[in-house]
Amino acid sequence: QVQLVESGGGLVQAGGSLRLSCAASGRTDSRVTMGWFRQAPGKEREFIAAITWSGGRTYYADSVVGRFTTSRDNAKNTVSLQMNSLRPEDTAVYYCAQSSRIATIASAYDYWGQGTQVTVSS
Repeated sequence: QVQLVESGGGLVQAGGSLRLSCAASGRTDSRVTMGWFRQAPGKEREFIAAITWSGGRTYYADSVVGRFTTSRDNAKNTVSLQMNSLRPEDTAVYYCAQSSRIATIASAYDYWGQGTQVTVSS
């Protein structure tokens, strides 16, 4: 079994920064990629960023390139999402997820955290 627990969400003004963390526990043999997604009210879940667990290769949505950075700490079994230059449209519930393959679509992810709210005020 795999458990993912996000932390670090909150309220921030536009232009500010937040750092999200995701602690992973349980089976690691199927952990190929860790991804970040977000879902705003009334919208579909959206891919934000992903990182391969072994090689650390990263992938980003166009909307966050240059503003968000994902990283991982294999020893601590954690993955982080540094979010800079936040905008009101970044407001959403942010989720981390684990996939057994390299993927940027939600359906390819097998395990999900409970989500953490990020609110950016204008």
